Amino acid sequence: MGAVDAFSAFDALLAVAAADSPWAADGAYEPDFALLARILGVPVAAGHTTQSGRFARGIDAWAAHELRRAGFGPDEVWPRATRPRVLPHDIAEMLAKLPAALANELRRRLPDLTSVAPTDAKVLGRAYAKQVDVCVSRWDRGPELLISTKAQTSSFGKNLPNRFEEAYGDAGNLRGRHPLAAVGFLFVQRSTVLTSEPDAFERTVDMIRTLRERGDAAGYTATGLVLVGWDDDAPDATMAVVHDAVPADVAAPQFFAAMIAQVLRATPVTMHVAVRERREGRRIPVASDASG
Repeated sequence: MGAVDAFSAFDALLAVAAADSPWAADGAYEPDFALLARILGVPVAAGHTTQSGRFARGIDAWAAHELRRAGFGPDEVWPRATRPRVLPHDIAEMLAKLPAALANELRRRLPDLTSVAPTDAKVLGRAYAKQVDVCVSRWDRGPELLISTKAQTSSFGKNLPNRFEEAYGDAGNLRGRHPLAAVGFLFVQRSTVLTSEPDAFERTVDMIRTLRERGDAAGYTATGLVLVGWDDDAPDATMAVVHDAVPADVAAPQFFAAMIAQVLRATPVTMHVAVRERREGRRIPVASDASG
């Protein structure tokens, strides 16, 4: 494996990104949309909006960073901010306890040991294994949070039915085997849909709502929509998140809030204590499970 991967272009941005709590005083979740704009500006400026997959990887990197802002550990959220992108908890624990020289040597070798620290996280669903774009999982708990991300920058109406079909199938597959996990779908669409195909945008919003669970455990725990826009002549300078057209019930804040809430509902108070403390804005006087 080379010294870089599909996420490497975002490493410098993530290294200096704010790690402050995303929860406002009133309990609202506030995503770092400015970081998303900076991240997506990188592949767009390079002309990589669809073919290379780097645009989609940028969305994954941002969503993972949001979970770290929420209090999940740097190693338990995949993709990690540095290589290797997937690092099993037990390996991270071992590295922390090894002598420094040995730990550093193992860290140097890990990116090339793809069977131990792969680039992608694959999770077995009810019917098939699914590559999950953003994940919180470990062997003693199983998958706790699984996010599928999709991007659409053109041909909105034409490709929307395929996106809907794929997303619905993935939801049933993952929730069928992991009913307690937070399973989410985050859709990022170029804002030109508002003017070029307004009917497709209305269908998109309806799709995002329809994909959610309706009491039958078949849909997603949470779904979200983000609109981004840029000027093709200067994408790195004009990349921005467009808020006004996105209804609050499908916007990113409710998506992350709902996903995090499900993880906390499904675990005892001694687990994910840092996440709980950030969400509640207080110190929680319990002994944290040493493993989480």
